[in-house]
Amino acid sequence: MDWNILNDIAQLDQIVEESNGQPIVIFKHSTRCSISGTALGRVDRNWKDLSEVVKPYLLDLIAYRDISNEIADRFAIHHESPQLLLINKGECTYVESHLGIDVRDLKEELARMA
Repeated sequence: MDWNILNDIAQLDQIVEESNGQPIVIFKHSTRCSISGTALGRVDRNWKDLSEVVKPYLLDLIAYRDISNEIADRFAIHHESPQLLLINKGECTYVESHLGIDVRDLKEELARMA
């Protein structure tokens, strides 16, 4: 899958704006964590058909901890790693972490929004 790389805190304003036209996924990935690697691999393998519906962003939270902290503050969520967030119309409408990250659950949430 083609991730958009989140590596500048200013991109969060862009993501909020983009989420008014299409849902956005942010995957907060720890490059030092095997669970994070497993969760990311599961998302990559099961992402089929979502690229036209959702725009995905990938954050290396080890390299960009300030962005991860701002995400937690801005969307009023507790920081975890790995973590998948669904941003829709400027709000975090779905969040899951660790091995609870499942594309099927994300698809169900998107269907509820439709």
